[in-house]
Amino acid sequence: MRLDRMLVLAMLVPGVALALWLVLGAALVWGTLEAPDRAVLEAAIGPLLSTHVPVMLLAWWGAAAALGALVVRRLHAAYAAAPARLADAARVLIGDPDAPGVSAEGSAATRDLAALVNDLSAQRRTLRQDMERLVGEASRQVAQQRDQLGALVAELNQAVLVCNLDGRILLYNERARTLFRQLSRAPKGAAGAELIGLGRSIHAVIDRALIAHARESVERHLEREPDAAATARFVMTTPAGHLLRVGLSPVRPAEATGPALTGFVLLLDDITSEYEAQSRRDRQWAELMEASRASIASMQAALDLLDYPDLEAAERERFQAVVREEVTAMSGRLAALASDASRELETRWPLQDMLGGDLISAAARRIAAETAQDVRTDAVDKGLWLSVDSFALIEALAFLAGRLEEALGDPRLELRLAPASGRAHLDLAWMGEVSPPEMLAGWQTAPIKAGEGASSLSVRDVVERHGGALWLEHDRAQRRVFFRFLLPLAAGEPMVAPMLRTSRPEFYDFDLFAASEEHREQDERALADIAYTVFDTETTGLDPANGDEIIQIGATRIVNGKMLRAECFDQLVDPKRSIPEAGIAIHHIRPEMVRGQPTIAEALPAFHAFVADTVLVGHNVAFDMRFLKLKEKATGAVFDQPVLDTLLLATVVHPNEESHGLEAIALRLGVEVSGRHTALGDAFTTAEVFLKLLPLLRQRGILTLGQAREAAQQSYYARLRY
Repeated sequence: MRLDRMLVLAMLVPGVALALWLVLGAALVWGTLEAPDRAVLEAAIGPLLSTHVPVMLLAWWGAAAALGALVVRRLHAAYAAAPARLADAARVLIGDPDAPGVSAEGSAATRDLAALVNDLSAQRRTLRQDMERLVGEASRQVAQQRDQLGALVAELNQAVLVCNLDGRILLYNERARTLFRQLSRAPKGAAGAELIGLGRSIHAVIDRALIAHARESVERHLEREPDAAATARFVMTTPAGHLLRVGLSPVRPAEATGPALTGFVLLLDDITSEYEAQSRRDRQWAELMEASRASIASMQAALDLLDYPDLEAAERERFQAVVREEVTAMSGRLAALASDASRELETRWPLQDMLGGDLISAAARRIAAETAQDVRTDAVDKGLWLSVDSFALIEALAFLAGRLEEALGDPRLELRLAPASGRAHLDLAWMGEVSPPEMLAGWQTAPIKAGEGASSLSVRDVVERHGGALWLEHDRAQRRVFFRFLLPLAAGEPMVAPMLRTSRPEFYDFDLFAASEEHREQDERALADIAYTVFDTETTGLDPANGDEIIQIGATRIVNGKMLRAECFDQLVDPKRSIPEAGIAIHHIRPEMVRGQPTIAEALPAFHAFVADTVLVGHNVAFDMRFLKLKEKATGAVFDQPVLDTLLLATVVHPNEESHGLEAIALRLGVEVSGRHTALGDAFTTAEVFLKLLPLLRQRGILTLGQAREAAQQSYYARLRY
């Protein structure tokens, strides 16, 4: 029974009982008196009854009602409210054994029950920890293999995505994230609008028909050859005009005997530059062939005429000039084509970080294979890291060593490596006299030929490729001569990928292989199967209809019951108006911080792309949605997906609590609050609160999105409007 109804009854019942008692007592006394006694009594107490008794009765009635209300309130606090709060706290412990223990309040029996619940929770926590330890020990090898796979995929140069049959992304690497970020049409400066993410659909970036056609090709191949390795390839264009080469390979169960698939792997390459380079080469060859055909025809005609013995000298000179001009033109065209090929070759292989000791060892082996001579490597700083094209540099050293052997016979070669003012000196030294300068200069500019191979690059080209220098020095004291290469050092800590220095972001979730079919209606989908975007905004004020604007949007995703901190949206917004000082004291966003940031017209479409195909979640989210709705017409970003509010859901699972603020709910559920009153910080806290609420909703039989929305609408707070 509600407390207000109990108070009304507490005030009415004692008064009515007193009135009935007085009436019955007076009736009994009146019935025992004789007629004369009744007359005397009427004369004696009549005036008293008409004046004092009603006042006394009312006073007695009020005192009785107040006493009754006090008793009922205390009884309600001890025997109704306290057990209800105990039940709410116990439900929290059932869903999360690490939540704070229940408070001991109310009657002695309730306090004993609270202590018993805390003891049982502690025992359950201990059992759970023991079970987690055993499970952790049993699954350590599996986790290690998973991490090895994650590290392997992360380091691949190709973009890799793994999808389930619905097209939901369950794994991707940093290369894929970078590739699609470059292909995104999101406005410059709008952070977080990646095209891909865990749980998102690959069909948002690759046409569904292309995927379906490739899958059908793979399945038909597997039907014919069940044990074969089937891969389908296709080329697609992006809205930005890029060409992507896509390979699709099936993911099959371990015991698969037919074309049954559980998902597919996509390998993607941006071949735009490659295609343009190939097209340019094709055009150059076509132009060379066409021009050469005309030149050869002209030279052939001139040579035929030169065969006439009676040709005049002037005519002979003219035809010879034609031949010379055509030969010169053909030589120029060939030189231009060779130059283009050389420049392309120079940029084909990027500079890579390499340990100096490894480079010198590889170069010494290559020179020994080229010259059949041992190379000294005593004066080498083996811990020096270089940024080099190792293949081209080693070929250049081998080429020079071969020329020295041809010129000097046994030059007694030595390789030296040392740091020098932020760069590195690599010396190829030999014993003996200095060779003619013109010979050495010719070696530097001649095409590199080492062994059976040949290159259009020269030693000088290789040096310039490294942004360095090459010169000849003579150490007369030691009778040694050497070529000195000036090479760049590796920048920063070498050979460590940025994402391996810190904890690796969660770019994979293999549980998504079991994702539900998309054809189910939204409201019928289980809460545990839905992908969510939890968001929050900071604003200049509380009245969007009268000019207040969004100044920050923060969001994170929940996929498969896990919050993905690595996939977040965090964007300051220039409101194009002043920010009140009263608000700055809360969110700490000052005008200079938002100046030059994207406007809401730029940021909101990017946020809309981030939340695509998810259910929105927020705390007191009606306030934030009001700001978004008012910008739909101006930005074209319509947020029409379902919305859940942790404020309303908290009132469903904790109806007896007095406070439902974000911090109060977090405290009850054992969620640590950090970054309060920043959009992303509040989004993280709200996401953790929402994950804690899900098992509590299950305990109340709220399993689907529709049930959660219906239950939330019964809350008093759902009737508030902004």
